[in-house]
Amino acid sequence: MVEKNLNEILKKRFKKTINKASSEEIYSALLELTKGIAKEKGTNQGKRKLYYISAEFLIGKLLSNNLINLGIYDEVKEVLAKGGKDLTEIEEIELEPSLGNGGLGRLAACFLDSIATLGLNGDGVGLNYHFGLFQQIFEDNKQKAIKNPWLTKESWLTKSNIKFEVPFGGFSVTSTLYDIDVTGYDQASNKLRLFDIDTIDESLVKEGIDFDKENIKKNLTLFLYPDDSDEAGHLLRIYQQYFMVSNAAQLILLEAEENGYDLHKLHEHVVVQINDTHPSMVIPELIRLLGEKGILMSEAIEIVSKTCAYTNHTILAEALEKWPMAYLQKVVPHLLPIIRELDNQVKSKFKDEQVAIIDKDKRVHMAHMDIHYGYSVNGVAALHTEILKNEELKAFYDIYPGKFNNKTNGITFRRWLIHCNNELSSYITELIGDGYKKDASKLENLSKFIDDKAVLNKLGQIKKENKLTLKNYLKETQSIDIDENSIFDIQIKRLHEYKRQQMNVLYIIYKYLDIKKGNKPTTPITMIFGAKAAPAYVIAQDIIHTILCLQEMINNDTEVNKYLKVIMIENYNVTKASKLIPACDVSEQISLASKEASGTGNMKFMLNGALTLGTEDGANVEIHELVGDDNIYIFGQSSEVVIEHYKKADYVAKKFYKKPSIKKLVDFIISDEMLEVGDEENLTRLHKELINKDWFMTLLDIEDYIKTKDLMFKDYEDREAWNKKVLINISKAGFFSSDRTIAQYNKEIWKL
Repeated sequence: MVEKNLNEILKKRFKKTINKASSEEIYSALLELTKGIAKEKGTNQGKRKLYYISAEFLIGKLLSNNLINLGIYDEVKEVLAKGGKDLTEIEEIELEPSLGNGGLGRLAACFLDSIATLGLNGDGVGLNYHFGLFQQIFEDNKQKAIKNPWLTKESWLTKSNIKFEVPFGGFSVTSTLYDIDVTGYDQASNKLRLFDIDTIDESLVKEGIDFDKENIKKNLTLFLYPDDSDEAGHLLRIYQQYFMVSNAAQLILLEAEENGYDLHKLHEHVVVQINDTHPSMVIPELIRLLGEKGILMSEAIEIVSKTCAYTNHTILAEALEKWPMAYLQKVVPHLLPIIRELDNQVKSKFKDEQVAIIDKDKRVHMAHMDIHYGYSVNGVAALHTEILKNEELKAFYDIYPGKFNNKTNGITFRRWLIHCNNELSSYITELIGDGYKKDASKLENLSKFIDDKAVLNKLGQIKKENKLTLKNYLKETQSIDIDENSIFDIQIKRLHEYKRQQMNVLYIIYKYLDIKKGNKPTTPITMIFGAKAAPAYVIAQDIIHTILCLQEMINNDTEVNKYLKVIMIENYNVTKASKLIPACDVSEQISLASKEASGTGNMKFMLNGALTLGTEDGANVEIHELVGDDNIYIFGQSSEVVIEHYKKADYVAKKFYKKPSIKKLVDFIISDEMLEVGDEENLTRLHKELINKDWFMTLLDIEDYIKTKDLMFKDYEDREAWNKKVLINISKAGFFSSDRTIAQYNKEIWKL
């Protein structure tokens, strides 16, 4: 059937058959075919609908994902092969949608997949960014940001006829809604609904990613997280956030009225999930729009409070948004009377300044509004939720203990195993059947092979194949050569000091100096990084510069490069993650304990047979509980110790720096070898930061980190014992399926 339909589309559109069509023509035909099959399967229905509002949806390339979910991947692959075509080559044509940045956006994408797969009625709502975050290129060992266009004439986007008027202070804009089908695995579809404006002007962006930040009608949806190092940048972010939630709120009410729902009972039919604080203004906006429909403010507040739920994704204070009233007055003056009323109600009940929505400095705390006027507040890993309840949001937990709950994050196994590691997925199917594709807990059945040498050996072979695939990919895309027989130690995630890429840097320096002294590792080590740094985040840029300097210095040192290599992946994204994760041996999850809400990279690596080197932080805690002490490598101070250091303000980096073993590592950053390939300003600034500030306590954990990592590399030498640990990790990964997470959200929060 697939062959017949594909040939018909090619004939109608290009007057060609599969064997005569170009890869681009086949890609276009597959787009049409896939959209058609998704349409035939219909959309999930229900009397209650979820609107999952998020600033980010890092969906990655969709062709293979959709073919897998629609159950036609293998058939398409065979049909194309028969016509002399390779599906993987055709996949390369697709541009990756620039709609997200890191874990937050990737999680939202996994959640949409699982919502559709579980047959739940729920859509994602966000913005249609033209250039996404940015494209990262490396020049002079530094990150350079340029625009990342991805919108093409033919894509997964379908333009709808829905438009809304969105009012700002002094002017308004008209939105256009675009939809992307979100296919469920062997199930009907939902939609990702992305709003844009027709007046957008891509030519505003000339060099790099700079543009006129004040021309809102032309710049509104150009970039995700525009540089907010100045007032214009802050204001643009508020314009974006309000544009997103006003459209979402208008869409919600439009669909409710089309379904004939009584708006007084909106909460019976609608649930809004506020993903992090970016969509928080949906609360006052829904209240405002219900007011326009004739509902009194007091009742509108009650309705909205029963409709909205909030997910907290961070413990970092800087990420809990607080907008000055003056900024809101400029962008959304019509919301301020509502926000003041919400704040007055809070202040009349609670005298504690900590829980106010508007603080004494006249800043609006978005998370506070979400907690007071939503019915559920969830963290995203067991430890994270406990820290919220007992530390960061304790004042709120004391008031609303019933609102707080935990929903440990998950990942979609369809993309992060079946698609990106087909050989491992096929082998697992051979061993235990394919039930795990729908019920990931069935991976537990692998545990019966724990002493089967043939199985352990095969896992090692599959890993080697994946390493070769990565080697070839890096050679082709970055002209970098790596040794597939080395240990692949990988840290891929957003560049932030709390994730402590700088600690990994100090390990590289330690290992480099150790090899120089003649202590050569038994198995060579390849250290791989992938990360983008926010353009305004100077220290993060300095860390990237330091990694790139180490890459140049070490890779050109013939005495060392046979034993140690350093690689920084350019423009790290979902596509590159899907090549890196299956090839990984050592998964670096080394955030300062108490700072990572969950992490999801740790889950993807575990599922693909990498062992975790991590602190007792985020979901590492649950991985540790599941696999046991012998199958994970934990180091560093506990979250309790770290929280205590912050409370007492008694951590002094200089004390640790004075230890000769630590001092020589930190000082190497400004050594002659580094200055020869690097920029003195960048290297000196990072050096000073580590000695004088080190806000995320790199030097506190560095010695334990080095010791544990060295032990890990030593353990790798006994490959059979290592592969037993690998098997145990894969068998226990089922808990981290986003299907499980979404089933819990639905049972305990959404009740769709």
